[in-house]
Amino acid sequence: MNTENRGPIAWMARNHVAANLLMLILMVGGMVMLMSNTKKEVFPEIDSNIISVTVPYPGASPEEVESGVLLAVEEAVDGIDGIKKLRSEATEGVGIVYAEMFYDADYDEVLSDVEGAVDRITTFPDDAEDPTVKHISNSVMVMQFALYGDADEASLKEYAEMMRDDMLRDSRISKVELEAVRPPEISIEVPRQTLRNYGLSLEQVAGIIRQTAVEIPGGEIKTEAGRILLRTREKRDWATEFKDIVVVAAPDGTAVRLGDIATIREGFEDTDDFAFFNGKRAVVLSVYRVGKQTPVEVADAVKAYQESVLAELPPGFGMGELIDFSKIYKDRIRLLNKNAIIGLILVLVLLGLFLQPSLAFWVTMGIPISFLGAFLFLPGADISINMISLFAFIVTLGIVVDDAIVVGENIYEHRQRGDDCQNSSIVGAQEVAVPVVFSVLTTVAAFAPMLFMEGDWGQVMRNVPIVVITVLLISLFECLYILPAHLAHVRKKDCRTGGGWFQRFQSRFSDGIVHFARDTYGPMVSWCVHNRWQTLAIGIAVLIVSVGFVASGRINFQLMSSPEGDWVNATAILPYDAPREDVMAVKQQLEDAAFKAVDEHGGQEFSKGVIAMLDQNTVLVIASLVGPDEREFNLKDFTGSWRKNIGDIPGLESLKVEPGRLGHSSGAALAIRLSHNNIAVLENAASELAEMLKSYDGVYDVDDGFSSGKPQLDFNLTPEGRSLGLTNLELARQVRNAYYGVEAFSQQRGRDTVSVNVKLPEDQRRSQYDVAPFSPYFFRSFARASLVI
Repeated sequence: MNTENRGPIAWMARNHVAANLLMLILMVGGMVMLMSNTKKEVFPEIDSNIISVTVPYPGASPEEVESGVLLAVEEAVDGIDGIKKLRSEATEGVGIVYAEMFYDADYDEVLSDVEGAVDRITTFPDDAEDPTVKHISNSVMVMQFALYGDADEASLKEYAEMMRDDMLRDSRISKVELEAVRPPEISIEVPRQTLRNYGLSLEQVAGIIRQTAVEIPGGEIKTEAGRILLRTREKRDWATEFKDIVVVAAPDGTAVRLGDIATIREGFEDTDDFAFFNGKRAVVLSVYRVGKQTPVEVADAVKAYQESVLAELPPGFGMGELIDFSKIYKDRIRLLNKNAIIGLILVLVLLGLFLQPSLAFWVTMGIPISFLGAFLFLPGADISINMISLFAFIVTLGIVVDDAIVVGENIYEHRQRGDDCQNSSIVGAQEVAVPVVFSVLTTVAAFAPMLFMEGDWGQVMRNVPIVVITVLLISLFECLYILPAHLAHVRKKDCRTGGGWFQRFQSRFSDGIVHFARDTYGPMVSWCVHNRWQTLAIGIAVLIVSVGFVASGRINFQLMSSPEGDWVNATAILPYDAPREDVMAVKQQLEDAAFKAVDEHGGQEFSKGVIAMLDQNTVLVIASLVGPDEREFNLKDFTGSWRKNIGDIPGLESLKVEPGRLGHSSGAALAIRLSHNNIAVLENAASELAEMLKSYDGVYDVDDGFSSGKPQLDFNLTPEGRSLGLTNLELARQVRNAYYGVEAFSQQRGRDTVSVNVKLPEDQRRSQYDVAPFSPYFFRSFARASLVI
């Protein structure tokens, strides 16, 4: 036997049953894994390396949060094995420490160490709440829509919760969250004069409520008739149930009840967390994908529910779609299918013009075999079907059949020399096996470095090399072992090279290509070979022109491009001390500018709505548009129009108008970090740098990173107050209770944690002038206040 007829290639070519079995394993097995075990999502999930420690400190300024909370947490956590660096944020009423871990650390062990270290802290302020330590996870949102209407906040929240419960009954939906909803609160407001009349303080009223509204198990009695549970049931869930609590009792039996001295109402915590859809109050519902649920499956379930409930909405209520990531997922799947079909047709047609139809068919089959076969291995590498992996499949479409074309063309060459099908398949594949292997390995080597990227981007981009390398290796196996077996066992008439109208057409077409290669391409190559210096000069000239063309700015540069979405964000940040009226005015100006931009770009038929969300001093307005295929303008043009219509808004800390980004954003185009020990010097330097950057054309949305805080009144005791035995703690408690309120307790009511707060009426704690007359004798004689800006 000739050495050419030995080896695995020859064995596979002679045993077509084994080749067909391998092909079926790759295709059928890959199809089964694709349908059952392969996770499908819009963007790949990443395993975050961030642990957050959140400590609420209600009513405290950022400086108090930093000194009382953040420094203690940083000191306790710093030095724990596995933590790379710490980053802290101090805002009004809350402090957060972010601990970034090394990617090779044991996340669970580090989390346990951080929890233990935080639990051992004993220096937190008395009014600071319990810290929350958690490993930040990335929830995968599929859809977001708004429930809006001419209704009060409680009615919207109640109906939104009903919708959430209804959707969760569908097995295809596992997680729905409400956003832009304030936490519920039972507010007990006692006027200042009433407190004086009865000699009470807010702290005393809260203590009475705390001691009365209880539910405590008392064990059990083991009687002869059985066991009897003992329980004190005085728990109160609703505001009306607190009215009969006795606050003051006289010896004669008369009593003053809470309902007699206080206004008790069901309400929401006093925060500025609101949402508006097309100018109407709204609640935002976000639907997430969990486990192996697919974005399309979840979105279809939500849309089916929306259609079923639309006719049952109360009068004046409506629903508006904000974001639907499943459309992006379906568009990318559609693009992959479209490119795959076009690629199959082009490969089949072009190869059919040069090679035999059966040979062209089996070469083309390398695409589905390689793609489906990849799904046998991708789940084991924790690769899902997502935007990034689909992009990698689209990339491989252009190179996956290159090696099969080389093998098939060489086999065809041997057939033209008169060899039989089997021998030409064996010899043809063996001759090009080495160059084909090395051509695939060079491509593998080009993508392999992406496997070693670190950080969040490394977790995202690893999808590309794993998909490309897997598909290419399967393609290499298919073209060397499966393809020769198929070409070695075609029908005899398909193995002949002569006769037939199609063969004659192929011959004429081939003669034309040969004529072009001999009379045009060949002389040009010959001239280049004999005039190497002129050829080198031409190549250098082309390179210089290309570099100059890029450097001139004619080709836009973007670090990480992303598909065009269907929304634009406008974010305005006001000073912390901005009154609510100013916040609402900015919200209205941003909304009006968005509606005007919509009218300038075709009207409401291209808009799905404008939603505004408020959070203290921040206003976020989102213009939701139809998909890129349904509109005639791009987001860049719409963003520019919206920014122009907004105009100047005096007094803002910052304003950003930018297209919504899909996937993991690359962030700002330019970010500069300044460092200095003196905060005042640092703030001035940042402000001057920001002003300088704004002077450049094309630079916009510049933020200096600083936000002015609220004015502050600092209290301290006078000598007269100290002489009477008053303490700073008593002074602080009086001020805090009067203007922040006293939390009697918090309890679970259904899904919500409801706090019961005792406070002054709103009209007695909204003005700085309420401070002095709060207790004229006390504050004018025994304490003084100084204004700090």
